Formats: sequence, structure tokens, C-alpha cells
Amino acid sequence: MSREVSGTGSMTYARGNAGTPGAAADGTVEPRDGTWDSVLSAEEFAAVKGVGFEPVGQVLGTAVFNIGYSGVWGCPGMWSAADGKKAQSSAWGSSFAPLVRTMYTARRLALSRAVDECRALGGDGIVGVDLKVGAFPAGGLEFTALGTAVRAHSRVRPRQPFTSHLSGQDFAKLLHSGWVPTGLAFGIALATRHDDWRTSSRVPWTAGNQEVDGYTLLINHVRHDAREQLALDASKHGGDGIVVDDMTLRVWERDCLTIGSTRDLSAEALFVGTSIAKFDHTERHGGPRPLTIMRLERES
Repeated sequence: MSREVSGTGSMTYARGNAGTPGAAADGTVEPRDGTWDSVLSAEEFAAVKGVGFEPVGQVLGTAVFNIGYSGVWGCPGMWSAADGKKAQSSAWGSSFAPLVRTMYTARRLALSRAVDECRALGGDGIVGVDLKVGAFPAGGLEFTALGTAVRAHSRVRPRQPFTSHLSGQDFAKLLHSGWVPTGLAFGIALATRHDDWRTSSRVPWTAGNQEVDGYTLLINHVRHDAREQLALDASKHGGDGIVVDDMTLRVWERDCLTIGSTRDLSAEALFVGTSIAKFDHTERHGGPRPLTIMRLERES
């Protein structure tokens, strides 16, 4: 499946798996016998089976984080931004970098725990990963990653299980077209702009029909930075490209903490996708079999 495969046909992983469900005391795992569960629909199950994979179990990773420190203090002036890689700040404010790092860490931690469960079940990867963030009743935010671990009908095993948001049908189509998923990728960026006279004067209905260029620059800025981070994250998985699952933009305002009777406008952009890589068709015989499952939308 993966570009990097082990040289043996046995399923043996690092001792770091010890303590995960299904793992032996020495950290090695074997495929689980008996009844398996999944989050696949009947159509997804048929599609996954049609490309030589078997579901081995449902996997779930979760992490609860207290989000207290954003890194921003005072008025950000013209700009305060962070994308996980760089920050631009005026002399009046610091960046969102600590908050962005926490958002990455929480998602990756939840995903890594789902991957640990996949290893313990003897899986080669996870399909249909559903990432969610919600308020935790006792406080903070809960980050979850839910999907179905699958195992290939093959004697070679990937060194690292892949993760993918793709549904069973889309996963099958990807393989038929000569591509494999290598990992789930994220792109997150936040930025704040002080709502000065250049923007506030263009908002009232009396201002007429015109672009509020300050707001345009804000959302373009965070989307551009989130896209850059998505590409960087995908490259870490060894992908040649990305198929995007979700693109969200959240905008909110708050009273300016420094200049009275004014406000600051903040925006957060989030991109989630699957990194994919091309594989060699030379060892495939007879060409791909036709899919009988035509539904390609993700199950709600």
C-alpha cells in the first residue's frame, strides 16, 4: 500500500504499542479474530472489499484540552497573525502562535491514538476518518478522530498505518486510479485586524456598494496561510498531492482591549485533507475491476 513497506510478511510493530487495545505485553500485535465493528455503510464495505481490503475494527482517538492562553494581548493594531510557521505582529500585540500550536497538537494527538488502535488491531490504515471538535462538559474542548481500520490482502505491511478522510467508495476509486493515501493533513491559521476607520467607514449602509478591502485582506491572509500549512503537512507524509475534505472559515469580533469604542476582527481558517501518492501499476494484473458502487458522496 505505502511507498515504504517492510521487507517481511509478518505483522510486527514497535514496543510503543504496548498498552493499546489488542497489543501483547511486548508490543507486538496480530490481526484480531472474531467479530469486527466499523463505521462503514454497506456500500463502503463493498467498495473496500472490492480493492482487496478487510475492515478489522472501529478506532477512536480522543484528547481533551483546556484552551486558556491564545497569545494575544492588548490591541493587535493593524495585524496580528500566526500560521504555525511564522508570525507578523505590530508593536501592540503578540501573535496567535501558542493557540495555533495547541490546535495542531490536539488534533494530531487524537489522530495518533486512533492510529495506535489501528496498529493493535493489525490494520494497515484508517479510512473515513471523521475529525470533530466540541465543548467538553467539564470544561475545555474535546478533539476526536473516529474511523475504520482496514487491512490489505498482502504479505507486506506498511511501516506506518495511513490515515484518510476518504469514504470507502472514494478510497476504492483512488486505488483504481493508481493512487494511495499517505496521511491526513491539516492547515490552520488565525489572524486579527483592528477595525480602524479604513474599514468601519465602509460598513454602514450609507457608505454604498463597495468592497471592504480590510476584511478581504484579512480572510485572504488566513486562507493563504492555512493552505501553505496544509501543503507542508502533506509533504511530511510523503504525498505528491492533496485531496481536500473540509475548508472552513470562522470570523468573530470583540471589543478592542486598548482603544475604547472600537473593535478587533479575528478570522480562523481550517483546511483538512488527505495526502496521496502515486504508485506503480506494473505489478497489477488484468487491470482494475469495475466498481458496482456508484455513490461517491461521504455518508452523513
